[in-house]
Amino acid sequence: MAVDLSTKAPRAISGALRTASRKADRRPWSERELIVLSWLAPFLFALVWEALCRFGGVNPQVMPAPSAVLATAWTLVTDGSLFVHLGYSLLRAATGFVIGGGIGFGLGLLVGFSRLAEALLDRSIQMIRAIPFLALLPLVIVWFGVDEAGKIFLVSLGVMFPIYINTVLGIRQVDPKLLEVAKVTGLSLRGRITKIILPGAMPSILTGVRYALAVAWLALVIAETIATTKGIGFLAMDAREFLQTNVIVLTIVIYAAIGVIADGIARALERRLLAWHPNFVKGGRR
Repeated sequence: MAVDLSTKAPRAISGALRTASRKADRRPWSERELIVLSWLAPFLFALVWEALCRFGGVNPQVMPAPSAVLATAWTLVTDGSLFVHLGYSLLRAATGFVIGGGIGFGLGLLVGFSRLAEALLDRSIQMIRAIPFLALLPLVIVWFGVDEAGKIFLVSLGVMFPIYINTVLGIRQVDPKLLEVAKVTGLSLRGRITKIILPGAMPSILTGVRYALAVAWLALVIAETIATTKGIGFLAMDAREFLQTNVIVLTIVIYAAIGVIADGIARALERRLLAWHPNFVKGGRR
């Protein structure tokens, strides 16, 4: 039986065009809707967690319900102890981030611009980066004792490497054609650095900042196991001694909340500093 392609082909094309048109006419997601969707999974997870604890699916001594964790948080807030511990942890993390981030950025600029500096410094930096935090603890205690300096040192060390690596990577990935155009147009070295190289490297640098924020808290958790009496890490360690799982879970939730807030600040910084970049403008990268 013969098939009349002359009539079926136009119909198929017409149907495909109508489908594409319907997809194109769909209203794009608004910023508020995307924010609501991003919180949907954590909210559903909390509901399932609460239901399992309430109906006997989970032993509350092993994993307390979200309502019990909130009650514990309220108790610590009302007696003021939570803010004291949180304040110490935030101060250590911020100080270490500024020191480590500044060193990492400076070394990244030096190595990114100079092959000689790369030959002299990069291998040693990569060797230090490969050392686990826990392996450094005994040496840090010998160097700094159990005071604040040792904790800040560990945070600074952890923060330094992501910013260093991404700064070098960002500088090396700048399009050589742009640099060639800058030379032809007579742009000075300072102008090439401030108007082409650093703006071109900024997406990679800010990615390093976001990663460094997460590493800062990881290093802080380890640092706050060193004979301390203040901080979120101490709160978790003390709760472990008395089998207070609700406090332990609360500290985990606090770390997660701080991570989300810090990442939100980093994303806002991206949108501000990279407003010129097509992947970071509103409607682009989130």
